[in-house]
Amino acid sequence: MVFAVPHDTVLISDGGLATELEARGHDLSDDLWSARLLVDSPDEIVAVHEAFYRAGADIATSASYQASFDGFAARGIARSEAEHLLIRSVELARTARDNVGAGGWVAASVGPYGAALANGEEYRGRYGLSVAQLAAWHRRRLEVLVGAQPDVLALETVPDVDEAEALVGLVRELGMPAWLSYTIAGGHTRAGQSLADAFAVAAGIPEIVAVGVNCSAPADVLGAVEVARQVSGKPVIVYPNSGEEWDGLRRTWVGAGQFDANAATQWAAAGANIIGGCCRVGPADIAEIRRSGPRASGTPARYR
Repeated sequence: MVFAVPHDTVLISDGGLATELEARGHDLSDDLWSARLLVDSPDEIVAVHEAFYRAGADIATSASYQASFDGFAARGIARSEAEHLLIRSVELARTARDNVGAGGWVAASVGPYGAALANGEEYRGRYGLSVAQLAAWHRRRLEVLVGAQPDVLALETVPDVDEAEALVGLVRELGMPAWLSYTIAGGHTRAGQSLADAFAVAAGIPEIVAVGVNCSAPADVLGAVEVARQVSGKPVIVYPNSGEEWDGLRRTWVGAGQFDANAATQWAAAGANIIGGCCRVGPADIAEIRRSGPRASGTPARYR
């Protein structure tokens, strides 16, 4: 079944996988974050995916966000085994979907280069790498994840336009549907570029099936939806974090949470087609989004 974003209803995505794994007692403080459990506790990853599906999520996002060949190598994991673990991340989400038996989709998470640095760089961007260098770093991981046959790639928490261009170029080569989701602060990417410039990267790219924002403050979502629809002509996906801020040096979340599941109705009315949560958003929050009954705006997106 080909992944497609409907215009007459709203799909619900999952929440923070790592958040729920930590709630279940797992220490995710090392550089692999939730990807460590691909090695140590794959059954726990399945259990969390199941929890989100049962809460009402239509989409589960794999535990591959912070999984990289560099990160696995630092743990003494050979490249061939790292490829197996990337494939496993998709298989675990698919297993959870089948166990729950409610249908739904599996998205293979593709985190940014900064996520592999494990120091919060994805919330800053501007790594000093060219578009070609970023594409070279991402290429094999994308090839492996595509080979695992997810329904869609989640190009997520992208902090700047250069990395978006690298990722979009790769999915065009691979012919795989993907959504492109930036992490933003106010009306700009984390690297300071305008949202209009950021979303324009996806215009005219048929493999990009939705654009939007994630792991950003809930207060920044509404404005981003309008710009995303206007500039890209694509369906819009939004899945903010709780509103807390990640302190990469202390490796902890700070500040007060602002997530309100009822805001999903406003996001949908503004034109969001896929709605969920990111870090610090759990199954109970996803269940609240489902119960709030967000409805599509009925305004068709302009595919380009």
